[in-house]
Amino acid sequence: MAAAAAALSPFLYLDPNQRQHFHIHLNPTKTPPFLSSRNPLLSLQRLHQCNCRCSFPSSSPNSVTPSQYYSFLDDPYRGSRFLSNEELEKLKALESFVYLQELESGSLWVRVMRNEEMDLTAGLLAESFAESMLMPLGYGALLRFLVKQYLIERRAVMPHAVTLVGFYRDKGGEKGNELAGTVEVCFDKRGANASPPTPIPPKNSPYICNMTVTKQLRRRGIGWHLLKASEELLSQMASTKEVYLHCRMIDEAPFNMYIKAGYNVVQTDSVLILLTLQRRKHLMCKKLPVYNSLYESDMSESGEELLS
Repeated sequence: MAAAAAALSPFLYLDPNQRQHFHIHLNPTKTPPFLSSRNPLLSLQRLHQCNCRCSFPSSSPNSVTPSQYYSFLDDPYRGSRFLSNEELEKLKALESFVYLQELESGSLWVRVMRNEEMDLTAGLLAESFAESMLMPLGYGALLRFLVKQYLIERRAVMPHAVTLVGFYRDKGGEKGNELAGTVEVCFDKRGANASPPTPIPPKNSPYICNMTVTKQLRRRGIGWHLLKASEELLSQMASTKEVYLHCRMIDEAPFNMYIKAGYNVVQTDSVLILLTLQRRKHLMCKKLPVYNSLYESDMSESGEELLS
């Protein structure tokens, strides 16, 4: 139970209605407008004012330096779906999204998963799923394959849903940058899963799922900040401010974290769900604060700085 709780209860299960479908629930020339100055989501020009460390070496395969630029329009997994002007703007905003936080033991950097990080992310999710379900290690390769197929499918619905990844660097910098965790964020009904877990959340409401933290990096507050990064992104991208998530009844640690973060239980699975060999789950909800648009917020704050 403790191991499953530490994994922050990811929701991965085979979808009985679809084969191989399952629910594992900077612009280089200028400062990206999507980097809010609201702590801990910081604009690059203010990084020197905080305790956040961003001098990650570019030679590392998991490197996440401020100077790096990545275009999701060129992503091979995005597909050929035509994007509206609004979707293009959202995609550009996702390219620039960064959440930074200084922890007691090191630094955490959260951003959107890139193509070359898909295998790492799939491995982390597969490991967490196998651990929480007490599955034999022999299923690891199959799980990684299925999770990667899921990530590829979810990649195609951007910018209506997105997978975030967190990278951790200890204070000594001896281990370099490590993949610390991941979380999936759905913004609207176009990004929602076709067969969500029960109790079913409103289709057009934002939804957070598939949150897990690397085993050796747990109990450092990383799960909390993955949740906060998701909420910050939803506050700026989603039109509806009520966000939902699931938590298994047996996962006490994640449940307490969600309660502390302001989530309330709105519905709980019936005991009959046990007949389908699934754990009972709570559906939890939180109303996010309403912020001004990122562009207006950044411009107004920049103007105040110039006047001060």
